[in-house]
Amino acid sequence: MSYFLLLYFRIEIMLRNVIGKRIKELRIIKHDYSQEQLADLIGCNRAYISRIESGKQNITIENLNQICNAFNITLCEFFAPFTTRIDE
Repeated sequence: MSYFLLLYFRIEIMLRNVIGKRIKELRIIKHDYSQEQLADLIGCNRAYISRIESGKQNITIENLNQICNAFNITLCEFFAPFTTRIDE
């Protein structure tokens, strides 16, 4: 397997973990939702939320947008903690 393919898979895993941790943070700290409550809000099951939060499941942009809607934030606000300005 090529170095670039291995690098791609590592980045994919890292992104899943970061997104999952952010969802869990918003769910617990900001909104005090259980996984079941969040799942009900977006129309999926609790196991799906659990897999996303643990980094075991990819999430579509549509589902991430639904989660953001449940949290009353935009996708930009979801990703805001991960962005920095180059000119700072």
